[in-house]
Order: sequence, then structure tokens, then C-alpha cells
Amino acid sequence: MRRIPWTILTISGALLASGAAAAELGSSLRPVTRAGDATQVSAGAPAKPVVAASEAASDGSQEGLERWIAAFRERALAQGISAQTFDQALGSARYEPDVIRRDRNQSEFTKTIWDYLETATSELRVKNGRAALAQHERTLTRIEAQYGVEKEVVTAIWGLESAYGSYRGGNLVVDALATLAYDARRAAFFEGELLGVLKILQSGDTSRSRMTGSWAGAMGHTQFMPSSYLAHAVDFTGDGRRDIWGDDPSDALASTAAYLKHFGWTAGQPWGVEVILPEDFDYLLADRSIKKSPGDWAALGVRDIHGKLVADHGEASLLLPGGAAGAAFLIFDNFAVIERYNTADAYVIGVGHLSDRIAGGEKIRSDWPRDDRALSYDERIELQTRLTDAGFDTEKIDARIGPLTINAVRRYQQARGMVPDGYASLRLLERLREG
Repeated sequence: MRRIPWTILTISGALLASGAAAAELGSSLRPVTRAGDATQVSAGAPAKPVVAASEAASDGSQEGLERWIAAFRERALAQGISAQTFDQALGSARYEPDVIRRDRNQSEFTKTIWDYLETATSELRVKNGRAALAQHERTLTRIEAQYGVEKEVVTAIWGLESAYGSYRGGNLVVDALATLAYDARRAAFFEGELLGVLKILQSGDTSRSRMTGSWAGAMGHTQFMPSSYLAHAVDFTGDGRRDIWGDDPSDALASTAAYLKHFGWTAGQPWGVEVILPEDFDYLLADRSIKKSPGDWAALGVRDIHGKLVADHGEASLLLPGGAAGAAFLIFDNFAVIERYNTADAYVIGVGHLSDRIAGGEKIRSDWPRDDRALSYDERIELQTRLTDAGFDTEKIDARIGPLTINAVRRYQQARGMVPDGYASLRLLERLREG
């Protein structure tokens, strides 16, 4: 999966409209990227299409969906799906216009990382996380022992994905994915996921009516896409089914741990540690490609927030998600493992910090540049365009503040005598407008 280290992160409009309290109880805190980036629309590793996409463009109707299903049937049966499974799953499929609307408009709103973290790691979410851990401690302790993934980390992912199981999504996944596959804009990706749904139904792990989830097809307590379910879900309860949908979260939580273990989770290693930097720090070193031991970082004046040396958990990079005026973190290899669940830096920090708080850790001590606001989509396009026109090529004009844009920002900041922290802020855009 491609990493998208946005400092101003894109969030679903539904979350922003609901407010923190509603978001705590009635929505997922999964960041999503702009419509059209099929690899980032859902939880877990995306599927690679294994069947051909429909050649016909969608006309957005029930009749059109039924014609598409008739054509898809032959492709699905060629992939080993039985006629009975196919007809039971898709014979009554309904076109869902609201799914298309949400897919089209998923990135119209933005949030700063500090606003996101205020919701993701709120006192209520921490309190509920500790209660969830206490309620399921026996199961989570067994999961930790089997997979080597700390129970607080698994609990934190559960908390961000479904508010500890209270919001698992109410869409029928078959209908949602059939609608998205028929839509043609990202047909290959979603057709592959729909085929995964048919394989799950054919295996007997669940039924069509129980397979509910998000509008994009993410399912269960920890929001697995069908492809991730097929690759990583486990039957932890031993009842013969990998049930991530029911009220008992055991299989879902164990599946999440299995997923993280598969991608290289290191037991006992933190995701990251908040640090303080010396006044004369070279901000060019705040680059994910630059890794040093905590001892080498200490030689450069980097200490934890209490002024002590950071424990040696392996090589670490320095991350400045809010620029030089925000919190700084030394991040270890487990940071990249959480990224396999979702690539937004804010999500990874949210999971990591929430897990620390659930375990009794303290809040992030450093402040953020709270006078900044999130750049809109159009402003991010403008930022990239102005940087490129000024001779600091971002290589892509796509509104994604990723490594290419961050490096262009650094070069611009260096040339203008600014702190080269790579932070794409509104003030930077205003400076560019001045010429």
C-alpha cells in the first residue's frame, strides 16, 4: 500500500457533520482519501482485481445493475463460485444510489491532525477503551499471547474502526459492492472485492443478511475488506466459522492481531515516542527515509518529553505531523505495520496514542499550531501548482500532501530561509501567493 503521510488529513464528511460525541458513538474514525484512489478506500490491504471489469458504463439504475450482474455471473462462475451461491447472493441485489453519492463525495471535508486526534483519543474513547479491554481481557490476553500483538493496540484499532463494536456499519455488503462494481469508475477493484464476498458466502462463514458493513464494503468490528478477510481472518473461537460480524468480537480481534503479525509486528516495540528537539535542530533530518538508533538521535539532542534518553527499540525516524511548531515523534518499525491498516499518519498516531492511553500512558504533551486550519482540496492543488511554477516541482498536482510535495516544500523553505520542516500550511500557501 502506498503511504500517504498527510499532515492535513482528509476525513469523511459524515464524521465532521456529527460532532465529537456522535462520532464517538456512531461512526468509524477511518480516514479516507479522495474518490478514485481505490487502494485507500477501506480497511486492510486492498485486493488486486482478479476478474475483468465491466466494459459498459453504468447508467445508475436497478435495471442496469441487473444487466451487469447477468454479465458478471459468467466471470464469477469461472472463478469457482457455484451457481447456487451466486444466485442466492445477487439474485435480489439492489442498486444503492446513496453508496455512489458517498463514494463521489468522500473527501469534501478536511480536518487538521490535532482536531482528528481530539476525537480519536478523546477522554470518552479512552474510557470506553479501558472498559472494553476489561470486559474482554481474557480473550485479548490470549490473542496477545498467540500473535504477539499487545492487547491495547488491538483494542485501539477496534475503537477507531467501530467504536468498540457499537458501529459496525449497516449496509448490506453484497448490495454495496455490487453497486460500486457496476458503477464502472473503479469497477475492477470492487468486482474483485465482490468476488471475495461470494467466496466468503460459499465457505459458510456467514450469510448474506448478516454480512453488513460500511458503504465501501468494510466489514465487522475491525472493518476488514473481503480480500483482507480471506487472507487474514481466523476462527479464534474454534466454532468452525470466522465470524467478524456477530456480537462476540473474538474472531475479529484475533483477525486484526493476525493481520498485524503477518506484516511484521514486533512485540514490545512502541509505535513511536513523543520527543523534544533542541533549538538548533536540523529539520532536514525529519524524513522517513532517515533512520537512526535512539542513541544517535540522543547525540543530536533528541530526548523524550521528560528529558530522558529514548529506549533503544531499534532504528527510528523523526516525524513532525504538525511541522516544527507541533509535536515530534521518534517512530519505529511498528508505525509502518499499523500503516498497513490505514496509510494516513493521523490514523496511525491515533491508534498508537489511543493504545498508550488505554494502557495508562499520558497525553501528548506538546502543543500544535492551532492557529492553522486545514487546507481545502482546491488550496492543496493551488499549493502544488504554485510550488511547481516557482521551480520546486511536486511532480504531481493531485492534492495529496505526500513525500513528493513535502520534499518540494522543504526545498522551497530552504531557498527562502524558512525552517525546512516540510509542513504544508496555510501560511506557506500565503507566502507562495506573495511571490
